[in-house]
Amino acid sequence: MLDIVLNRHPHANCSGPSRRDFLRVGALAGVSLPALLRAEAHAANRSAKGTRARSVVLVYLGGGLSHHDSFDPKPDAPDDVRGKYGQIATAVPGLRIGDQLPLMANVMNKVALVRSGAHNNDHHETATNWVLSGRFGTPFGDYPAVGAVVAHETGFSGTLPPYVAVPRNPSFTWELGKSAFLGGRYESFKAGDPNQPNYKVQDLTLTDADAKKAVRRDTLLKAVDGLAKKAEGNDQIATHDEFHARAREMVLSSETRNAFAIDREPEKLRDRYGRNTAGQSMLLARRLVESGVRFVTVNYGGWDHHAKIFESLDKKLPEFDRALSALVEDMHVRGTLESTLLVVMGEFGRTPKLNKDAGRDHWGQAASLVFAGAGVKPGLVLGKTDKHGAYTTQRPVSPADVAYTIFDSLGIDPRKQLTTPDGRPIELLDQGDTVRELFE
Repeated sequence: MLDIVLNRHPHANCSGPSRRDFLRVGALAGVSLPALLRAEAHAANRSAKGTRARSVVLVYLGGGLSHHDSFDPKPDAPDDVRGKYGQIATAVPGLRIGDQLPLMANVMNKVALVRSGAHNNDHHETATNWVLSGRFGTPFGDYPAVGAVVAHETGFSGTLPPYVAVPRNPSFTWELGKSAFLGGRYESFKAGDPNQPNYKVQDLTLTDADAKKAVRRDTLLKAVDGLAKKAEGNDQIATHDEFHARAREMVLSSETRNAFAIDREPEKLRDRYGRNTAGQSMLLARRLVESGVRFVTVNYGGWDHHAKIFESLDKKLPEFDRALSALVEDMHVRGTLESTLLVVMGEFGRTPKLNKDAGRDHWGQAASLVFAGAGVKPGLVLGKTDKHGAYTTQRPVSPADVAYTIFDSLGIDPRKQLTTPDGRPIELLDQGDTVRELFE
């Protein structure tokens, strides 16, 4: 079979075995021009369904960003709560954020800040699957991630996959945020690390000879097509058969190769995002949604600072500040934000009080989230936490609310009922509502 295998190695922070990651892409079609996306976004905003977004970029801060040290500083709290950093003014009158985010301070008038993300789980895997799916389940992922649902509901309208993870899905001890009962057809396409020298998505570069071999391989597979028909009803075999057909289309598609060709971006712009995995991943995400990808997860982990948090944040926060502010500015200038919903979140915040190792531990009771684009009110600050940043005191926003808002923005019914392979009916979301205050 012509399988595309994108991740032959275990994740850097995962001790479990690696898996073979296949992809499924669609028939020739698609839109790639930003101007056309803008026109489509305007039309969508006027539609009867109320669709606001064509695509979503989720910047996922795996491990849990410390809200105290970033978007929700507590300058009047005791030293062991306040922490090392100060606060600075922003482009939004009266709004102050952590002083390690000076570039984000300049663009806060282009985003909405939610200071009241809240749930009651402090376990990485459980909380991650919860916030990525909007439904609470076991640590092993009982429910499909929002990106997988988007792929399922929007379908494959071009040679590009509808759901891409850059560099890959989140993981701590195993891969998280998967397609669950939707099956392998709707797993994310793992793009790899775009900061690698001479980055090329594995198996997307073919010579003329390779293309001829692919055609011959396709002919051979058609000759034994009867085997697949005999296995009708076997989801795994059927999925692999579809992978072959769609993978071949993707490999031979200039549209696909162009979408991932981050080296075509100006060197100055690449520098602005930051020459690191986080910065180049966010730049690639912008390219992908402009090319027609419907959902991109930028997996930006490394925020689990149980000890010496400030030694780590001294390096992480400037990188985050540069990359995210560049993404917001770039998408704003290009008009991409008009058709794209940007969501920035982790699985939880961090404990108010520094621990004995000068770190902050897991804290599901409060977290900060950032939204932008697709009709989101620029400069909005929603929700509050108490004087120590421990508990939400105004407008709590749950994982279900975030997922509901994403589905609703894309015109997907959040309460739509699907059927599991064993015939069990199940709603996409069993609770939650759109965070209506976010939108104009």
